[in-house]
Amino acid sequence: MENTKHIGWMWYPGDMEIYHGMLQNFSREERGYDWPAFWWPDNWNHRVLFERTYELQEETRFTVHAKGIGNVVIKNAGTLRDINVNEVKYPLETELTIGPGAYTVTAVVGNMSGLPCAFVEGEIIHSDEAWTASNDLSSGPVGHSCLFRSLTRDPNEVPYSYREVEPAACTEKTSKAGNEGTLVDFGCAVNGSLKFDFDRPEGTPQISYGESDEEALDEERCYYFEKDVKSGTVSRRRAFRYIFVRGVKTTEFRVTAVHSYVDIPVKAAFRSDDELLNRIFDVAVETFRQCSGMFFIDGIKRDRWVWSGDAYQSYVVNPYIFFDKEINERTLLQLRGNLGIKQHLNTIVDYSMLWIIALKQQYEMTGDLRFIEGIYEKAEDLTGLLMRQTNELGFIYGRPQDWIFIDWADIDKEGTLAAEQVLLVKTYEVMAELAELVGRDGNFYQEKKEALYENLLRYFWDEEKGAFIDSYESGRRHVTRHANIFAIFFDLADEAMREKIRKNVIMNPEIAEITTPYFKFFELETLCRLGDLDEVMRRMKEYWGGMLEKDAVTFWEEFDPAQGSPEQYAMYADPYGKSLCHAWGASPIYFIGKYFLGVRPTAPGYETYTVEPKLQYFKALDAKVPVRGGAVRLLLKDGTFTQEFLPDPAE
Repeated sequence: MENTKHIGWMWYPGDMEIYHGMLQNFSREERGYDWPAFWWPDNWNHRVLFERTYELQEETRFTVHAKGIGNVVIKNAGTLRDINVNEVKYPLETELTIGPGAYTVTAVVGNMSGLPCAFVEGEIIHSDEAWTASNDLSSGPVGHSCLFRSLTRDPNEVPYSYREVEPAACTEKTSKAGNEGTLVDFGCAVNGSLKFDFDRPEGTPQISYGESDEEALDEERCYYFEKDVKSGTVSRRRAFRYIFVRGVKTTEFRVTAVHSYVDIPVKAAFRSDDELLNRIFDVAVETFRQCSGMFFIDGIKRDRWVWSGDAYQSYVVNPYIFFDKEINERTLLQLRGNLGIKQHLNTIVDYSMLWIIALKQQYEMTGDLRFIEGIYEKAEDLTGLLMRQTNELGFIYGRPQDWIFIDWADIDKEGTLAAEQVLLVKTYEVMAELAELVGRDGNFYQEKKEALYENLLRYFWDEEKGAFIDSYESGRRHVTRHANIFAIFFDLADEAMREKIRKNVIMNPEIAEITTPYFKFFELETLCRLGDLDEVMRRMKEYWGGMLEKDAVTFWEEFDPAQGSPEQYAMYADPYGKSLCHAWGASPIYFIGKYFLGVRPTAPGYETYTVEPKLQYFKALDAKVPVRGGAVRLLLKDGTFTQEFLPDPAE
């Protein structure tokens, strides 16, 4: 019988991602209050029908387990149009016997407060990819995940693993409010809870948390605090490196942090003769692991939200560390939500376009056409929203309810912006390619791309400056790095334009520098494409190495080497608003793997790939880069280079 591989729990496609996305985006806590994400949250289906038809040669037994209420309907497959003939209903969680013959099995599951899902257990009749899920209006192949293969893994709960972390140092300190106590440094970023054991019976101290010691000692303004702490577990999941325990000496208590995480195996490794580069790689890996769970989130302390722009970079880093297709899929599905889109992803216009562009990257990584076919209609739906807010020149503009982000930078944002048009050109190009992949006609999107690109050059390319200006409507002819970097990054600049942009923008110290790792990624990728690997290495060591000099254990949301303590922790007019563990800080993994180790796909799904390491940058090297089915090991020792394919034993 086809499709007999047991897939575990099943749900309506996209529902698990929407459900857990709401849990994630409603987890933000700040100074004693909760802050659910401010954009529209799509809802999951609360009643789902799971169905499959069998041609049984013999009698067989099965049980339908479910999260929710409902029943199991068994009917003769020859009477599908008559719901009352040869149809029998049974309770869930009951062992049933049917066969031989043709039968349709339907599990009806409703859940008002959680995710309705089903697990069909049996030798012949069990959960597999031939089951469909329906909400009565539409149906399709069931959703499922490797995270929820086991009957004991409830898809309504995050499948955390746990690791205890002991303090690296405990020091008696005075807080900024003048209170005596103990500052505990765990020596690493922790995202989890605390376990206390106090030796003295009197009093219930307050604890304050911090990503930095400055924040933990600032009891009035730190993001997290807990009053009246007793021996036992402080159960709320929080992110921190330091805690300050008010009024308690180091000899009067013991504390352990319990770090919780979704276990996605790291498949990459890197060691070279360059110790700074090794440290950058290791801290980038730790940063990425911290921000990877059910989804790619922005950072572990402040927002804890799923942002499409942050996730875009995580999608491309993923193949060089996890090579895990499911976390990409979960994040893409969560961000997009249901058909009938009501607003831009995270309310940000550029983030909507990056979501569509990321679908091509996902296909290049996995070669999974089924995923593209399943999500294509949602991509068209989102593209329709984009097209509905274009003007007579085809330029996209921001509406009052929209956020035009691009980057935290001084960009001329008057009128339509060059960076947004570059993204829209690329969006049309990707939609044309996706349409062809799923058997549709992509000419409509190709024509939209060509017309918009012509107007982009006419209105935004400034020949005298040899660069794209931010906005032509303002009349200021202001040039920043962003649109120009995008033009090269998305292959929309010809050779002559690329050289002008390199000279007049990227290598021009008079153009304001990029200060966020978010846009450093785009800038360094552009330099890589221009062949300036020496400059990429220099900037990578200077920028990310600069954070290491500041005692970073994970990479930050933004970094200005000129700032010292405490201003280096400030952002958004908040003294501790800067995230010190931010997913977009992990891009060195990508640059090392793709450009310096030289591993990149040449066909979708890594059916073919190249390995072209730049050995001039290393005297010694021992590295692994994930590829389809395993990893490539690169070894440089005593002047001799070798490479080998290491198959993944789990595949």
